[in-house]
Formats: sequence, structure tokens, C-alpha cells
Amino acid sequence: MTATTELTSVNPAAQGQPIIRLTNVTKRFGGLTAVSDVSMEIYPGEVVALAGDNGAGKSTLIKMISGVYKPDEGHIYLADREITMASPMEARSLGIETIYQDLALCENLDATVNIFLGREPMKRMFGVFKQVDRRHMLTESKTVLDRLDITIPNLRRPIRQMSGGQRQAVAIARAVYWNAKLVIMDEPTAALGVPEQRKVHELVKTLKSQRVPVIIISHNLQDIFAVADRIIVMRRGQKVGDVMASEVDGDDLVGLMVGAGEA
Repeated sequence: MTATTELTSVNPAAQGQPIIRLTNVTKRFGGLTAVSDVSMEIYPGEVVALAGDNGAGKSTLIKMISGVYKPDEGHIYLADREITMASPMEARSLGIETIYQDLALCENLDATVNIFLGREPMKRMFGVFKQVDRRHMLTESKTVLDRLDITIPNLRRPIRQMSGGQRQAVAIARAVYWNAKLVIMDEPTAALGVPEQRKVHELVKTLKSQRVPVIIISHNLQDIFAVADRIIVMRRGQKVGDVMASEVDGDDLVGLMVGAGEA
């Protein structure tokens, strides 16, 4: 396999319209090309793992989808509409939710506030003054957590008092509540114990069952094979593999990631 040869396999989900489609996107930083001519499609209810060694271009690719960077070349389409995003907030307004490894949660605040952070519902007091509608936030938070089959005994506890798995659950619930069309998860099980890793896997499968597509960035092959339908492999800024998870094993992935067999 040469550096520009791409391994692909047929995707049974590739019927109808993809939720998001990238065509020939490229991103440069000065003289460095971080992502080169990458195309990909993500379909409803599909879990796609993005794999690759450090410096392969995974994070840069995701940051173009999530509005952190603008591609220097190429196009991004949401459904059938080309989109250009100036910021992560704009991406979120379009339904692209990214859950980074640090989760971007406020640890001194409770779960309900974190789910609504920056988009708090307001109510009027005495017909004049406005204040945050905490009762509505609590009711809605319970509803979305129930939808995801998540149990958190006390939603009023500060996030810092919750387990790693519960924190991931709150971050996922926030994305789902705001009608995410696509959820991106960056190393979702990093620093989690085995039981909490399994809970995150269950949450990803729940999103899949509700037709919410998920992109997972992970170095953990166990994570990838536990949840992914399809695996996209990056190496040196290029997409070198796009394969069904059921058709490859760990050795195949490692070979793609490091370029085994190249001349």
C-alpha cells in the first residue's frame, strides 16, 4: 500500500442522504499541511470511529467539522446544504455538538445548569423581573436523562462530586437535549474505569438507536470495536482507510495507522 492508496469497503448504511459530507477538505498551518484532500460521509444512526496515530490529522479534521477551523480548500455539507462556520457556537446552532475529552463542564455547577449552560430558560417574577427557571431546567433534564436511560440520583450535586461516567452522561445529555444532528466525542473513555467505559458504550449505542450519528476519536481499539459501525483511518493528514468494523481486526487497523507494507 502506498501513502496515497485508500482502503475502503462497502457501507450498508450509505443509503439516502448523509447527515454530514466533507469533500476534498484541506487545512494548512503555514508550511504544514495538517489535513490533505479528505472526503467522508456520515449517515443517520451510524457510529464512525476516527483512528490514527498522534499527528495523523484527526483533531484538525474534527475541528473543521465543529467550527474551530475553516478549511483552506474543500466543502462541508450538512444534509444537502453547504455550510461555513465561523465558530463552535455557530456549529452548535446547526446541530453539531462536540464533546471534548475535558467535557467542557463547569464543575462547581450542577447537572441541570450544565445541560442548559449559556441557554438558560428565563421566567418573569411579578411580571417585571426575569430569573432563571430552575424548575423547568430540572424537569427537562430528568426527561432527557430518562430518554438516554441514565440514572443520576441527585441532579443538584455539583459536577465535581460525580463520577467520570456520570459526567460523560451529562455532556451527552446536553448534546441530545439541544437536538444534535451529529455528536462528536473525543476520547470519551479516557481515564474511566471499566464499568464507566461500558456505560459510555451503552450511551453511544442509545444515540445510534435514536438515529443520532456519532463520530468517535479514540486510540483505544477496544472502544472502537465495541461501538463503531465503520472506521476511518488517518495517517499523515490523509484518509488511508474507510472500512466496516466487522471486516477488519486490530492488526489491520494498526497496519493502516503506521503504513505497514508501504514501499
